[in-house]
Amino acid sequence: MMLPCLACESRFVPDDYFGACHDYNRGRDLVAWTCPRCGNTDEIRVLPGELGFGYRRRGRYDVMDRIRVPGMSRRRHDLRLDISLDKRVWRVPTRVLSMRTVTPV
Repeated sequence: MMLPCLACESRFVPDDYFGACHDYNRGRDLVAWTCPRCGNTDEIRVLPGELGFGYRRRGRYDVMDRIRVPGMSRRRHDLRLDISLDKRVWRVPTRVLSMRTVTPV
């Protein structure tokens, strides 16, 4: 199975594709993905058995295109998303933003 970059139309084996996933946004349930070939960054929704591509609109994410990935599953954790296909698992971490403390003047 080959998975596409919708920007440059390159295709990748699952290990290369899911290895390029980074920054899981648990609140919006989105994964940032950067194409290893063209450098384009997309947000995707990883759903059971498919990848959802779309865009943010009015505070939500509208999935416009779906790519079927038979056998793919996902598991949400507090600070990461696990993507499973066949016997392989890719862990996409959540970027934790640090809070700065403000010292009163």
